[in-house]
Amino acid sequence: MARLRYVHSPAPAAPVTPAAGSTQHTVRSLRALYTTHPEIVAALLPRPLTPAERPQIFVQFAHVAMHLGPERVVTVGAATVGVSCSHEGQFGYYVLAMPMEGEFVVIGGREKFGEPKKIAQTRFELGDEVDGRRRVNAQVTRQGVTFLEIDGLVGETVDSPKQFTEHFFCFKGMPTCEPHKNQNGGFDGDVFLTRLVWQRDYSSVRRVHEAKLTLRESRFDPLVDVPVLSLDRMEFAEGRTQTSGEVVRAVPGEWLAPFWGQRYDNPQEGVELALATEKGAVHVGV
Repeated sequence: MARLRYVHSPAPAAPVTPAAGSTQHTVRSLRALYTTHPEIVAALLPRPLTPAERPQIFVQFAHVAMHLGPERVVTVGAATVGVSCSHEGQFGYYVLAMPMEGEFVVIGGREKFGEPKKIAQTRFELGDEVDGRRRVNAQVTRQGVTFLEIDGLVGETVDSPKQFTEHFFCFKGMPTCEPHKNQNGGFDGDVFLTRLVWQRDYSSVRRVHEAKLTLRESRFDPLVDVPVLSLDRMEFAEGRTQTSGEVVRAVPGEWLAPFWGQRYDNPQEGVELALATEKGAVHVGV
């Protein structure tokens, strides 16, 4: 008798990846919202997504314990950067970047939900409490550059909702293996808009004082091109999250072609945008 673990028994049927379906997580999260230029938000969103009322960017760093089974827990550091948007009246965030630790979670998220995950090095430090506050610092590093850093003092509990659902939009497609055919914007088969459904069940939400969000130049992760005009909010949350996803609709591959390159470490020249603020026409406040 020989054992071959590259093939699963057909009965009972097993999910293709451990990331399939809904997953429970225990999390400690730094959550921030900042305002950027509305022209940048509009340029970042592929169709059929449209800009939300406020040009805000969602940034989260999470220290996550993924409960994949009774005896299997995977702990990772993960960041999510989202652009505020809407689809047919549904508010959410278009996932611009999702750097995190671990090949397992990166491959599963990209293949299952179309999440633009990349393997990164993360750092999360929560200091001892002094005068009712604790210093917290989170960093994300790729290709030798710490391009995202969040820092502040965790203080008092805030009167924020602790149980709520957030939606994030991604695109799922397979780049073509036959580029000479030049069909469907460079994709083999259909491209899908997906919606991530993240159900939050926090036990604690606390205000972060002296909050600072730092973006650094990286040609592989150019988040610095989405500048912080005002840091509107930062909170530290602890509790549980249940994640799942669904396909919303198919979209033409041509809609995605200008945005797809950033999923890979292939630096792009980008596009030049005229900002109304350069003419003094727009004032963005908190």
